[in-house]
Amino acid sequence: MKSKNKAIWLAIGTVALVLFVDQVLKIWIKTHFFLGEEIPVFDNWFFLHFVENEGMAFGFSFGGNSGKILLSLLRIVAVLAIGYYLYLLIKRESKPLKIIVFSLIFAGALGNIIDSCFYGLIFTESTYYQIASFTLKNGYAPFLHGRVVDMLYFPLIETQWPTWFPFIGGQEFQFFRPVFNIADSAITIGVFMLIIFYKNIFEVSAQKEAIHKIKEEY
Repeated sequence: MKSKNKAIWLAIGTVALVLFVDQVLKIWIKTHFFLGEEIPVFDNWFFLHFVENEGMAFGFSFGGNSGKILLSLLRIVAVLAIGYYLYLLIKRESKPLKIIVFSLIFAGALGNIIDSCFYGLIFTESTYYQIASFTLKNGYAPFLHGRVVDMLYFPLIETQWPTWFPFIGGQEFQFFRPVFNIADSAITIGVFMLIIFYKNIFEVSAQKEAIHKIKEEY
């Protein structure tokens, strides 16, 4: 029972921390920045740069209005599926590392779902000449049509491709170009941890499940 309670609080704590930081930063950016506004945080390699995207993590999108609705619905289904899996992990008293990994992914997905579902209802439009404000009547978009707030920008390398390089020679090269948010970071960290510690996470879990089955049989 003690280990199960620890698992519950570990999951709740991880999800709550990610959501709190993610939403506080998004709301602050949304209500204090013009669209496209940028301020340096560390020299020339880390900026807060306010953009909004219609689609997936790191600004990728597809399908216009219909695609937006479909993507929001797919996100909701994904969040429910990950949430249910996280519930099973807690119930089985899985290894803390596995709970942290899936809590990060769940929290990140949920953080962006909040934007898509509700930001269009509770904020006015952000433009290049107008800062958004809270509203309950004049939101900029209906339910499921909200735009995800992104702000973390790391242009670590800015240079040009060599002129002799085929097709793109002489063109600008920048790494890392996408602008993202805390929720995207949580998903990315969770996925990388899953890849790096895959063997450790799933082999131990398989052993635990086998032990549980033996105990149930006897």
